[in-house]
Amino acid sequence: MEQMLHFITLVIGLAVGCLATWLVWRGRAHHAYDRGRGDAATERTALEERLKGMQQASEELKGRLRDAEQKSDGYRDAITGLEAEKSRLEETIVQQDRQLREKLALLNEATQKLGDAFKALAAEALKSNNQSFLQLAKENLEKFQQAAQGDLDKRQQAIDELVKPVKESLDKVDTKIQELEKAREGAYQGLKEQVKSLLESQKELRSETTNLVRALRRPQVRGRWGEIQLRRVVEMAGMLSHCDFFEQQTTDTEEGRLRPDLLVRLPAGKNIVVDAKAPLDAYLDAIETPDEEVRSAKLRDHARRVREHISALGKKSYFSQFDPAPEFVVLFLPGEVFFSAALEHDPALIEMGVEQNVIIATPTTLISLLRAVAYGWRQEQIAQNAKEISELGQELYKRLADMGKHMAKLGKSLQSANEAYNKAVGTMESRVLVSARRFKELGSTSAASELEGLDPIETTPRQLQAPELAPSGIELQSSSEEEHE
Repeated sequence: MEQMLHFITLVIGLAVGCLATWLVWRGRAHHAYDRGRGDAATERTALEERLKGMQQASEELKGRLRDAEQKSDGYRDAITGLEAEKSRLEETIVQQDRQLREKLALLNEATQKLGDAFKALAAEALKSNNQSFLQLAKENLEKFQQAAQGDLDKRQQAIDELVKPVKESLDKVDTKIQELEKAREGAYQGLKEQVKSLLESQKELRSETTNLVRALRRPQVRGRWGEIQLRRVVEMAGMLSHCDFFEQQTTDTEEGRLRPDLLVRLPAGKNIVVDAKAPLDAYLDAIETPDEEVRSAKLRDHARRVREHISALGKKSYFSQFDPAPEFVVLFLPGEVFFSAALEHDPALIEMGVEQNVIIATPTTLISLLRAVAYGWRQEQIAQNAKEISELGQELYKRLADMGKHMAKLGKSLQSANEAYNKAVGTMESRVLVSARRFKELGSTSAASELEGLDPIETTPRQLQAPELAPSGIELQSSSEEEHE
């Protein structure tokens, strides 16, 4: 009996010890749970503050997106920082999730160890109580795990909802930056192709310029080129149809043979001499040299040679060798650049040429001059046509006057014929027919034949009403014309 009491006491002591151990473990578990929950709340608050900061940064980023093309570098830095912060927050969330799962694993491991301890301490008599205790602990732990898992899912969902707008904004910014980069690459590529084409065109132009300069150094080619330019100018001015110019006409004088390149004939028998043999060697040398000082010296030499050529043209005996003498001489420069280069280094060329009756002309000014000449020829043709029309009108008027005379004579003749006819009819009615009808009365003729009477002509010829065609007007006009002649 006493042993039974000791056994019961031992069992009760073990039960009390297990209960005390369970209570202590429960308190520690709740304390660990509360501490973990507090830490999670603190971290959640910190994360929310950081997320608020990210939201503010996102709002600022949205505001700056309006001038993204001008501040793309700053946006790219801000995007990099936001992406780093986002990565850091995601890493923090993953670490917290891992820590919570580790804590749950520790709790499960502690529960497992506590169950093993209870099994070791409890006897077969406490087996049912131990199982109930373990079942209760397991249920509590499952509830704790579910609550912790649900809280973790909610926090993860809240964080995802907060991060989602930022992520969408970042995606839009990335898309916009990619589009800008593509557009920039396309623009750079197009600019590169244009620059390449420009370089090729410049190379071809330089080659063609070199070939042209080399060709123009030969006097025959340069002379032929000047003649072609001159003919093109004349064609564009519309002077070919008039055939009033002569190329390569030569005139012999005491000073030698003068060879104007073009002789333009003006109305009223006037002439204009055009000379296209301008000195271009110095200008061609200036184009080829890369040195600015040498180029400037060559251009001054070009202006000097043009001045000398103007003086030579002013001294030629053009004015005395042509009949009539030309109004002035035109020095034709086959390009605008030749004239502008010479005028830049010698601004007095125009005044000097005018003083010596030498006009410097480029293709543009020569076209204007020749068109003015063509207009003069048209006016001359109009005046000639008007003169011919006047002469033709006078001749027609004279012929009409002559025709009026003849018509008046014809009218008088017709009137005389009518009068003679009427007299003949009267004589026939009063004398001839009266005697002839007596044959019928005497029965010497048949009754079928009857002598019909003749009707006189009552219509008289119409007199000419126009004063110019009237006989008096015709005679007066003829006398005035004779007096005028």
